[in-house]
Amino acid sequence: MHKTPFEIVHNSKPSVKHMQVFGCQVCILTPKEKRPKWDPKARTGIFLGYEEASKAYRVYDIEAGQVFISRDVNFDESAFGLSPPTTAEDADDLDFNSLDLDDEAPAPPTRTVRQRPGLEESSAPDNHTTHQEEYEETKNADASTPPVFWRASANAIETAVDLSEPSTFKDAVSVPDQAHWREAIRAELESVRLREVFRAAKLPKGHCSIGTKWVFKIKRKADGSIDKYKARLVAKGFKQQYGMDYTETFSPVAKYVTPRMVIAVANYFGWTIDQLDVVTAFLHGVMKEQVFCVIPEGVELEGSFDCLELVKAIYVLKQASRVWDETFDEFVCAIGFQASSLDPCLYIRIVEGQCVLLLVYVDDMLITGSSCELIARNKTDLKTQFEMTDSGKCAFVLEIDLLDGADGSVTLCQRRSVDEILKRFGMDDCKAVASPVDMSSRLVSSGEVTKVDAPFREAVDALMHLTTATRPDIAFAVGCVSRFMENPQEEHWVAVKRIFRYLQGTKMHGSATSQMQRSTFVATRMQTGPVTSMIVSRRLVTYSCCWVRQ
Repeated sequence: MHKTPFEIVHNSKPSVKHMQVFGCQVCILTPKEKRPKWDPKARTGIFLGYEEASKAYRVYDIEAGQVFISRDVNFDESAFGLSPPTTAEDADDLDFNSLDLDDEAPAPPTRTVRQRPGLEESSAPDNHTTHQEEYEETKNADASTPPVFWRASANAIETAVDLSEPSTFKDAVSVPDQAHWREAIRAELESVRLREVFRAAKLPKGHCSIGTKWVFKIKRKADGSIDKYKARLVAKGFKQQYGMDYTETFSPVAKYVTPRMVIAVANYFGWTIDQLDVVTAFLHGVMKEQVFCVIPEGVELEGSFDCLELVKAIYVLKQASRVWDETFDEFVCAIGFQASSLDPCLYIRIVEGQCVLLLVYVDDMLITGSSCELIARNKTDLKTQFEMTDSGKCAFVLEIDLLDGADGSVTLCQRRSVDEILKRFGMDDCKAVASPVDMSSRLVSSGEVTKVDAPFREAVDALMHLTTATRPDIAFAVGCVSRFMENPQEEHWVAVKRIFRYLQGTKMHGSATSQMQRSTFVATRMQTGPVTSMIVSRRLVTYSCCWVRQ
């Protein structure tokens, strides 16, 4: 009798309509809310199998180099194998037959994605794939930019996460250093319990619960050594519905110029700068909306409860940062501080001619002032209301090192960020040069249709971040290459790599401030270098300002 057990039990043959040819090409729908207006509606992928926990497919996204779980998939069983990403029209028409991928090319760049709980730990994208959930947020990339980057070593690929950091709860309790992670998980759950963040509940009719996941991070000191293991319970905020789970989400963030100003003022007057860190800051914010979440891994409830109601905010909720900011702002204003009109993250308090400055960057704080007694009093007030760690004199904040000079100066340096950027773009072993600009080159716009096969936009973006933070010495060079973002060519990419080579030899450079520096007079002259803008217009460039000649 040639019958399957299913056919014997149900007296009918099982349906295989849902089954597809393994390895065939697919078109993965990108949800409307997750893509810009002119981006493709779908991405090319490879069918890998079926998801056990849900009625969905497991597919490999060729462009992202990741494995995704998705239900919205179209199959082309006549095409197989890897192919580069298609244009929007190609994706919509499922026309993959004419495409081919260079087997010698390295893996495509990673995307910053929140990982789905319960799946395997991710590793380097050039050797393994990571299991990601389809509807989780990713960074939008230019659809017209080829995914195959320049031929270089594996160092050129940005790793999604540190390999020493587990990506799931299951991994955290099974890795060799699981004792540290278990302690971090216990500390997080204890913090949640003490602050009464959750309340056991039954999901009301008409409401939906959002997911949760664990995020693990090794916090390091300025010298790179391990400071502590941190576990954070976060929400899958992308599942929240506007008008039901949240309304307003905006919260201010300190401008980079503000910490530089605070450090400069403190150094000029000889004030000490102390650093405070609020422990689980977002857990202090009281929720206004009624939000329910699923029971997290590692948490067990007694009784017939099937979900948790959020009494206070947790990380990655859409309104979490706003709720925390409102809670903190209300308290510090009540104890006598006033928010600056130029930056709402800078608070000022003046008592009997003595001044205290308090700078807040989410949960990191810098406090300085003219009176040590007044600073200590304000610290006590803050610690009474919020659980904080007092790190004493600030030496490292916002990925910036504060280096004290022998002459009393302070230099703001981002040497670790420079190392990470150079490694990310495969330039960590490059030869250093003395200047960020090649004075013998002429950069002009090109009418070529094809763009350089390199991560030009990503590189310029990283350099702009350095420029605005601590490296004004590369501002002119970065400004020059940034004019060719629309259609970068090989010579423009060479100019970017020139800046990388300059950074290689100047990792310890940064913005410096001195106690004796009251004013600076800078000589100016006509810019003589034949670099980009000299062809279009003439500019006078100085240390601190730029005039445009009409």
